[in-house]
Amino acid sequence: MRILLVEDNRQLADWVAKSLRRGNVVVDCVHDGEDADTALCTQDYSLVVLDLALPGIGGLEVLRRLRGRGSVVPVLILTANATLEGRVAGLDGGADDYLAKPFDLSELEARVRAQLRRASNRKTPVVQYGSLVFDSNGRQFTLAGQPLALTPREHAVLETLLLRAGSTVARTTLIESVFGFDDEAGPNTIEIYVHRVRKKLGGSDVGIVTLRGLGYVLKERHGE
Repeated sequence: MRILLVEDNRQLADWVAKSLRRGNVVVDCVHDGEDADTALCTQDYSLVVLDLALPGIGGLEVLRRLRGRGSVVPVLILTANATLEGRVAGLDGGADDYLAKPFDLSELEARVRAQLRRASNRKTPVVQYGSLVFDSNGRQFTLAGQPLALTPREHAVLETLLLRAGSTVARTTLIESVFGFDDEAGPNTIEIYVHRVRKKLGGSDVGIVTLRGLGYVLKERHGE
């Protein structure tokens, strides 16, 4: 999962981003409306956390442009404007949720999890594929009932594949889900993480299959 966090208060942005990354999601941070608009024009995200009071282009204009391009990515607004008029303006502008500052970090994390579930068309927090289980509330994987130890990038690889289990995931899609735009990633870096996850699934009833020239697919293994 990859999130765009748009917040001009850099200290607050760092604090929120650090918390979200502990949940094994990739977070890109920008601090003004121009950079937010550019990022949303060039990258795909699972969720946008958007402040309204931004330098340059305001948050509502960023949202208007985003929806004008036909994007349906969930948007969670963060703002100090807690008035009824402010909430109505944000929701009518195309936002999916609204959280007033100051906020409790645990509430933000819960709202983020809820929006990510909706974005994945999941009604429950638990996803199971064979003996592989992902609890999106705790952001944890188990395999055959045992916790599966993964680094953040390994986690991002497996989550992306699991949410599309049985379907081919293009290499570029996987790269965009795993690496933020500040990460240095060579052309073959993603293969290293796929290889590591494949080894950790070894001996189980699920595995990662490489489709040359197409991408990767998470499949159940029957009787192998």
